[in-house]
Amino acid sequence: MDLGLRGKIAIVAAASKGLGKAVAMELASEGAEVAICARTAADLENTAAEIRNRTGCSVFAQALDVTNYAGVQAFVAEVEKRYGRVDICVTNAGGPPAKKFLDISVDEWRAAVELTLMSTVFFAREVLPLMRKNHWGRLLTITSVSVKQPIDNLLLSNSIRAAVTGLAKTLASEFGANGITVNNVCPGYTLTERLGELADNLAKGAGTSRDAILHQWAAQIPIGRVATPEEFAALVAFLASERASSINGASIPVDGGWVKGLL
Repeated sequence: MDLGLRGKIAIVAAASKGLGKAVAMELASEGAEVAICARTAADLENTAAEIRNRTGCSVFAQALDVTNYAGVQAFVAEVEKRYGRVDICVTNAGGPPAKKFLDISVDEWRAAVELTLMSTVFFAREVLPLMRKNHWGRLLTITSVSVKQPIDNLLLSNSIRAAVTGLAKTLASEFGANGITVNNVCPGYTLTERLGELADNLAKGAGTSRDAILHQWAAQIPIGRVATPEEFAALVAFLASERASSINGASIPVDGGWVKGLL
């Protein structure tokens, strides 16, 4: 299936590793020119080189803290300067720490809001006017299945990613008439470094091993395994395409059937 992404200009945040890297690689494989950002410059440059070598597409990479609004503004402006427009923006950020309510400080709440919600707001503020000018755009947020079914010990993620979902749903209504769709893509248990770190933390508290925790998670999933980043990225690429032009305001899980709710 030709998704029609060749020549599209795509921003992918937090793209040096994990889901962001997989998404950037998939979009580039479909012919999009990608602009990627992440906090660690060395990791980001390694990812940019890997994408270029595997796809032959141009990659613009810039180290960036997505909680810094001025930095996001400058990054998006540079992408527009280099490529003339922005067609696709995939917002993403590392997840907030796994803690229980009484262990979370007020400062940690504020930091989580900045990381998870405000980073999405920052990118949306900058890219939506550019997309509206061209009467075409795709804004996609990487959230979590926690917006469908809260996950134990991930209180910050459960709370603040729900706010991102509400933001995206509202933007979908506001900008749909401008040829722009806004959707949330909700990963479940996926084989990333982040998942490994979470498994290690849980294993330490339970006095067991990482493999045992991963096995427990896989047993909860109807397909019997966790997802791969590439499977997740395939859905993002489809939603970024013209073929998905009637999908708007949706929150779609990629979880192997882990979520038990009907909606």
